[in-house]
Amino acid sequence: MSLIQCEKITVNIANKNVCTDLDLTIETGQVWGILGRNGVGKTTLLHTLAGLRSADSGQILLNQINIKNISRKKIAQTMGLLLQQNEESFPSSVIDTVLTGRHPHIDNWSWESSKDLQIANKALETVQMLDMANRSVDQLSGGEKQRVAIASLIAQSPQLYLLDEPNSHLDLKHQMQLLEYFSHLAKNSHTSTIMTLHDINLARQYCTHLILIFGDGKVLSGTIKELLNEKTLSELYQYPLHKIETEFGALFVSK
Repeated sequence: MSLIQCEKITVNIANKNVCTDLDLTIETGQVWGILGRNGVGKTTLLHTLAGLRSADSGQILLNQINIKNISRKKIAQTMGLLLQQNEESFPSSVIDTVLTGRHPHIDNWSWESSKDLQIANKALETVQMLDMANRSVDQLSGGEKQRVAIASLIAQSPQLYLLDEPNSHLDLKHQMQLLEYFSHLAKNSHTSTIMTLHDINLARQYCTHLILIFGDGKVLSGTIKELLNEKTLSELYQYPLHKIETEFGALFVSK
């Protein structure tokens, strides 16, 4: 089932062309990775898909409805976004922070229910933070804050997860657990994930599809099998193949 569609969207920022006439369909069960050099517009494209900024032309459909015609609350019931920076404006407990993920599903002027609390606690358990539920967020390390932000997103229970560099601040163990979780979720819960990544091997291991941003308006999208090849990656990173192999290890072997 299609969750989000881009129909001939063009995105520009600061006199830079991120993409031109991009057609894209994201379906349930898929995990998409966005790859490209630093500064080519990966985050900008992700924010555009989330409806935080408008495309310069074309339209984005969320469950067959133009995203411009959907309220932010309705969007948040379907789509969740993990930002690169998650700064708390005031001290709050870990559990209260995670409960903010439930707000799109709560009527105005209503309090969280016992079910909401149960969902939030389950999300904390998923990121192995349940024992820190009552700790103040401002006492956490950068990696712990990232895991709280991820727990809040999980508690939001959207159909589509948009993750901007989700591995930031996380050690290797939690990186692998995070990507395994969203990969498993897509396969078994009729959800989809789109995430910006820097590590080609992580994209190869956990993604089913890729969006490649070249920095001059050119964008390629398709399956891992179609796009993860020597010629395309050398062009994408403007870097000799043998150096890419040295940097990331053997990429072009069977999964």
